[in-house]
Amino acid sequence: MKDQILVIGACGQMGTELTTALRVQYGRDNVIAADIQVHPPGITNYMWLDVLDYTQLEKTVRECRITQIYLLTAMPPASGEQNAEDAWRSNVRGLLSVLKIAATYPLDKVFWPSSIAVFGPGSPKHNCPQQTWIEPNTVYGISKRAGEYWCNYYFEKYGVDVRSLRLPGLVSHTAPPGRGTTDYAVDIFHQAIATQNYTCFLSEETCLPMMYMPDAVRAALELMNAPKKNIKIRTSYNLAGMSFAPCDLAFAIKKHIPAFSINYQPDHRQAIADCWPVSLNDLPSRQDWGWQQQYDIDTMVTDMLQNLRTEKAVCTKMLM
Repeated sequence: MKDQILVIGACGQMGTELTTALRVQYGRDNVIAADIQVHPPGITNYMWLDVLDYTQLEKTVRECRITQIYLLTAMPPASGEQNAEDAWRSNVRGLLSVLKIAATYPLDKVFWPSSIAVFGPGSPKHNCPQQTWIEPNTVYGISKRAGEYWCNYYFEKYGVDVRSLRLPGLVSHTAPPGRGTTDYAVDIFHQAIATQNYTCFLSEETCLPMMYMPDAVRAALELMNAPKKNIKIRTSYNLAGMSFAPCDLAFAIKKHIPAFSINYQPDHRQAIADCWPVSLNDLPSRQDWGWQQQYDIDTMVTDMLQNLRTEKAVCTKMLM
């Protein structure tokens, strides 16, 4: 039987690019994109799906003969602090529904991303290891840490082959910037091209683990394609790419746009960022399933600017 993939949260930042990559691997007709948005333009084989509706989710898995689920929906840290109960419901209940269905049918595999938000003030700031003091102090981090334990529980008790990555901040040109703690690293590119100026909501020296989206998508695929016997960690793997501060990113952008300038007005997201590590140690990922990043800050900036300028030129031409 052919694999039938369901991507829940396909319209989000990671979902957009991961769905495309999965369709290259499995074929367009074998990858269903699902989200709670009304059918977005340009996305084929799409369905409206609320992961919190267990009946609808179970019916979809049964009728579409789903073999793998990629669950990407989550309320981000900054929003979660304002809507704690909604964040918990979105980030944990949806995962539990997917894990229950995976154990019942059963599904071949499940992918669910955790986050660096699981780390807290007591975690090592530099080269933060896989096993360490983990005491999250945000709703998002608490929900992700709980999700890690649920993944491990369903693997140990029911044999669900669920795999997870602790993702750093992600940078992508395919999705607009949101209001998350690391989304400055997306918005800064849009503003650099549009106005050559950016006001950052984090302080100049706030260094955080980051990753360019092509690396994150590739990591998810490599993790899911790895032999089951190689997956030794069933909570979530640390995943490292690069670490930089807003001033580092601004400096790299100025190499391409000399007139670019940046100023800093830290807001409530600064307190969240201050609790996270500066860098991660992802040795288990490298040893168990061969992870290795490809992008650094300079190659990322070059690619981001090139893609955004191309997209802007296409949009301008369409409006003429």
